[in-house]
Amino acid sequence: MSETASSGAAEGALVLFSGGQDSATCLAWALARFGHVETLGFDYGQRHRIELECRAEFRAALPADWQQRLGPDHTLRLDALGQLSDTALTRETEITLQADGLPNTFVPGRNLLFLTFAAALAYRRGLRHIVGGMCETDFSGYPDCRDDTIKALQVALNLGMERRFVLHTPLMWLDKAETWELAERLGGPKLVCDIVEKTHTCYRGERGTLHPWGHGCAACPACELRARGWAGYQSRR
Repeated sequence: MSETASSGAAEGALVLFSGGQDSATCLAWALARFGHVETLGFDYGQRHRIELECRAEFRAALPADWQQRLGPDHTLRLDALGQLSDTALTRETEITLQADGLPNTFVPGRNLLFLTFAAALAYRRGLRHIVGGMCETDFSGYPDCRDDTIKALQVALNLGMERRFVLHTPLMWLDKAETWELAERLGGPKLVCDIVEKTHTCYRGERGTLHPWGHGCAACPACELRARGWAGYQSRR
């Protein structure tokens, strides 16, 4: 491994781990820095729920030194979020742009709820660091992925829970090609291969064809973004 645990090795972290490329990279990032890392996934009725089923296989493939730091995996049901949402991620509907310019894959409040529930779990588990894959570079305009949103939420969580949580977003200023590059720096070609084969990003939940960049329909925005990032990553090697 080219990156090893730093001064955070004595502390613990909770990673929002959906089973996709970004959260898998964030999990590797956390394991390279913290002495104890737990993972958290959310079942909110997403149409690509198959992403949750990918998590165990990816975790099991992590190298032995990271396995020693890897703690339990948690799954929380947020059925109410799916019930409230009328989006292409929670309904079988065509993926399009809305009148406000946002894609209809935007689930209002999703990251706000995810991080709030993550903080509540971290509070109970005695974990100070919370890691998420939010990104303002390739974020489709989602307002709850913005750096300002995450910073404001960190303040609110610390005030409301009387804790000193730190919300980490290691991908915030990276594009998808740079995210692939980060994975290679963290875990070498094996980690890149595991992300390709064992994670899931496709909004339609298609798991059949394995493309050079991973499984998916190759047509939805998530697949197109991941494929473009892979092409950019390959061109820089």
